[in-house]
Amino acid sequence: MHKILIVEDESAILELIKFNVKKEGYDVVEARDGNTALTYLKENKVDLVILDLMLPGIDGIEICRHIRQMYGFSVYVIMLTAKGEEIDKIVGLEIGADDYMTKPFSPRELLARIKAAFRRNIDIGDREKKFIVKGDLKIDKDQYYCEYKGVPLDLTPKQFSLLLYLVENAGKVCTREELLSKVWGYDYLGDSRTVDVHIRQLRQSLSDIDDNDIPIQTLWGVGYRFRSESSGINKK
Repeated sequence: MHKILIVEDESAILELIKFNVKKEGYDVVEARDGNTALTYLKENKVDLVILDLMLPGIDGIEICRHIRQMYGFSVYVIMLTAKGEEIDKIVGLEIGADDYMTKPFSPRELLARIKAAFRRNIDIGDREKKFIVKGDLKIDKDQYYCEYKGVPLDLTPKQFSLLLYLVENAGKVCTREELLSKVWGYDYLGDSRTVDVHIRQLRQSLSDIDDNDIPIQTLWGVGYRFRSESSGINKK
């Protein structure tokens, strides 16, 4: 049974989330402030965290940082906040959140995102091949492992799924709408610029290894494309 930690200080929202999540059969743990959440996480592993951004004590951003330090990207994080400005979404994603929802939200949509998270958004068991090699990139789909030019890439599950989809469709231009549909695994109701944030993070990870050879191309106004051959692709 998957264990989910809900970190939310508003009682009504906490109870709403808890009721719907428990109804789906998940094991639920709750925390009403950042310090309680962090104490629990230091002693217990969970599979997914629904994390409010604005919390008493330690805020959601700091908790997310601690989650990544303690567990890497094996714990899925859905950031939940009343703020809707683009900068808040970008900050949440760039510090390690896998997904982002803005209050008020639909419990049904939240459950859909949770289920998509546990599917890891790709049906690995249905793949015919375990490994993919495209140019200098190697992906092990069973182990959620990938490396570029022999150097391991430390990616979130969402980043991994996004990179995998681009690689499996190498040479094809993938629109933001296609990527949201295929990678996020549900009818995404949020801002399509979420894709841009994840692409930027992927490109940065590749750039850290070789700044002059980044195999993810941007086609302005259209989408993104993965190239399998090393060719000194710039960062545009």
